[in-house]
Amino acid sequence: MKIEKSKSLFSRAKNYIPGGVNSPVRAFKAVGGDPIFFKSASGAYMYDEDGNKYIDMINSWGPMILGHAHEEVEEAIIKAVRNSPSFGAPAERELLIAELICEMVPSVERVRMVNSGTEATMSAIRVARGYTGRDKIIKFDGCYHGHGDSFLIAAGSGAMTMGTPNSPGVTAGTAKDTLQANFNDLEGVKQVVADNKDEIAAIILEPVPGNMGCVLPQQGFLEGLRQLCDEEGIVLIFDEVMSGFRLAKGGAQERLGVIPDMTTLGKIIGGGMPVGAYGGKKEIMDYVSPQGPVYQAGTLSGNPVAMAAGHTILNYLYDHPETYGKLESNTKKIVAGYKETLDVLGLDMTINQIGSMYSLFFTDSQVTDFESAKKCDTAAFGQYFNLMLQHGIYLAPSQFETLFVSAVLSDEDIQDIISANDECLRAVMDVAAN
Repeated sequence: MKIEKSKSLFSRAKNYIPGGVNSPVRAFKAVGGDPIFFKSASGAYMYDEDGNKYIDMINSWGPMILGHAHEEVEEAIIKAVRNSPSFGAPAERELLIAELICEMVPSVERVRMVNSGTEATMSAIRVARGYTGRDKIIKFDGCYHGHGDSFLIAAGSGAMTMGTPNSPGVTAGTAKDTLQANFNDLEGVKQVVADNKDEIAAIILEPVPGNMGCVLPQQGFLEGLRQLCDEEGIVLIFDEVMSGFRLAKGGAQERLGVIPDMTTLGKIIGGGMPVGAYGGKKEIMDYVSPQGPVYQAGTLSGNPVAMAAGHTILNYLYDHPETYGKLESNTKKIVAGYKETLDVLGLDMTINQIGSMYSLFFTDSQVTDFESAKKCDTAAFGQYFNLMLQHGIYLAPSQFETLFVSAVLSDEDIQDIISANDECLRAVMDVAAN
């Protein structure tokens, strides 16, 4: 596999862009080598600047649930662009997607569109603070909620991959209002709440974390948080930027049966365009300006091109619920193939999977939280990643990122993924043995 053009572009990019990339994990620092520069994508495949073809297992970090260059989404984008890429004023498509989100997501009675998942989470905690009149929030080690200052405390994937889980530039004043807890440790959360009685505005978490790899909530954990928040007057926020519309039409909250007070969304709601949203109960969302006193604004929020893409993909998922069965079937076939290889090779490694999200962890320990995720052999993962790349399988360049399966993988693609995994794990074992 030749990647000369990618290498040349990366060399040039480092002269003008910090680290040569516009999002840190893309730099491949955690896995070694240089990042691949892509030129086009269609369906389940991406093509780099050197003409190499890859089966995509990231799918733009989640949004391409129907594969790349989906015909209906492309047509909607082209039509919207012809009407003008931006109005800076209300348009019907904003209303249509808002109505659809409120119908699909159980917790959302009102929704505000923004431009990214980070904007959504930053705005949600501001609204929660305004609504409760309290300052502190609880977040969970290893959960990533974007690069807002309040969240860069044991922040998971991006920061963890780059070796800087607590970012310089975050003030001590901001940090003191962010309290930490361990995912799946309900008693620990209760203790933090007791130690900060009547001071906590919100508890925010990914109901299914994807930013320390795919981690599943243990039985009773989310239910316990819901009860605790009800008892203490705390706003429960589910960050469903990843899991929203992916694990079910109504996201993780529908699938797991626990309904938060507020939800943050992104990725799939933009169909590949930069979009985020936050929503929740009417009485909370009515605190948002201009209805209420909590200010939040955005020049390009509700951008007509992004709304067209997002509305089209949500409409498709709403009208084709069988898509979720296809997604889960594809993912379970891949995971079953992985497990068969692990059994044959006698490898004791961990695989976590729910719906169309999964992670292969290079550890023999169960991964249930941030601490157990950190036990992974990241050097071995780096070898595995690069070998899979050479086999034409494009994985997330970090052990601490979930993979996202698309609905357009063929049985042949799935077999190629399983076969590549088998060969690459064997090769990693050979290196370790020598």
